Amino acid sequence: MTIAIPTLHLFAPLDEKLITLLRSLSPDDWHKPTRAKQWTVKDIATHLLDGNLRTLSMLRDGYFGQPGPTDTTYEGMVRYLNDLNASWINGVRRLSPAVLVDLLEHSGREYIAYLHTLDPFGPAVFTVDWAGTNPTPNWFHIARDYTEKWHHQQQIREAVNRYGIASRELYYPVLDTFLQALPHHYRSVTASTGSTVKLHITGLAGGEWYLVRKEKGWQLTKEKTPSLAEVTLDDDTAWKLFTKGLTPEEARRLVSIAGERVLGEPLYTLVSVMA
Repeated sequence: MTIAIPTLHLFAPLDEKLITLLRSLSPDDWHKPTRAKQWTVKDIATHLLDGNLRTLSMLRDGYFGQPGPTDTTYEGMVRYLNDLNASWINGVRRLSPAVLVDLLEHSGREYIAYLHTLDPFGPAVFTVDWAGTNPTPNWFHIARDYTEKWHHQQQIREAVNRYGIASRELYYPVLDTFLQALPHHYRSVTASTGSTVKLHITGLAGGEWYLVRKEKGWQLTKEKTPSLAEVTLDDDTAWKLFTKGLTPEEARRLVSIAGERVLGEPLYTLVSVMA
């Protein structure tokens, strides 16, 4: 079997870039606001550390520490994760940036080593809810984690004006993973069988994807297909849109739709993170 979106080999270089960036920040840089609403640069770095440590604790060591959410709806899961994130960030604010970076560097190596032990086609412990996949294969869980690490690092880089991870090698797999949410996102959109929406992302990391209506639902493909609607945006807009980093007004200004607008407009609200 072939892994649809290989990302495991990208974690180490992405992590190296993160550590190099964080070690170069000034004291003021750590307190700069980011696109992640109430979070500063230091808060995002703290959140990334939490991701490493929780994965190692829960998935490698089998230690969950506290009960999961009582409300297992999508909205309930989001509230639960938001509460977890807030409590962690508040507790770790007492750590210095130097200590935080050391912990990120050490835990990052352990985290990546753990990912290499997973059977890519085995069932993941946690499903990718925003894509509606249940069960979720480990390769998709890993790709989802890669998008988390990439977009949070990009939020830091944007805040301090130090870009450097939007290469096609590092960024295209992020977009490809984000867009796996499209069939689930369109599940309530009615259209005749064969109706197609083309998504064109311009820029170095861009590409073309086609969402085709089949008898039993929508299917994502890269095979060129005549389309009734074409949605176009650039790659700098894409990651912000898909991580809830744009207002609806900003999205409508930056994303263009040609053809049948009713088929293209759901793209304005595509969110490929738990938010």
